[in-house]
Amino acid sequence: MDHYQVLGLRKSASKEEIKQAFRNLAMQFHPDKHSQSSQHSRDSATFKFKQISEAYETLIDDRKRADYNISRSAYGAAQNKRYDYAYDRGAARNSYGNAYGYSGSASRGAGDFTFAKFEMGLRYLTTRSFLLNATFAGILLSGMYIVDTGGETLWKMHNPGKSFEEAMESVKKAKTVEDDTY
Repeated sequence: MDHYQVLGLRKSASKEEIKQAFRNLAMQFHPDKHSQSSQHSRDSATFKFKQISEAYETLIDDRKRADYNISRSAYGAAQNKRYDYAYDRGAARNSYGNAYGYSGSASRGAGDFTFAKFEMGLRYLTTRSFLLNATFAGILLSGMYIVDTGGETLWKMHNPGKSFEEAMESVKKAKTVEDDTY
């Protein structure tokens, strides 16, 4: 469902235009206005009113509208690519010569789709939950590094002149000597 088409708007519509279109259509398709109509008319008006309400809720909120526009462009690019493939394979053509009424270049659609995926990934990487998880992981890793280097430093302070590896080799030798004596 295209929210812009439901409200009869273009993609660059302002919030004021969205509100005005919603008010007009809500008054026209409100279920209470069709309470005396036939069952089919009531159901149809109720369905249309729900579509109008959903479109309004999405387009009036800036964040929801941006997400919708991104997903819409990604979906549209994928659809164009699929229909261009059908066109290239000699699918049924309409009177304009386009397969199923779609036109456009598959490479153009693929580029738009790639950009939309990149933008969605960037949006995910900048969400609060991702940043908190990345910060927590960074703190854990840096803590592990500090403990590891601190252990080596302590060893060097208490055992000057010997490396940890040399000490472990002498422990292994002592263990093999003990095992041989028993």
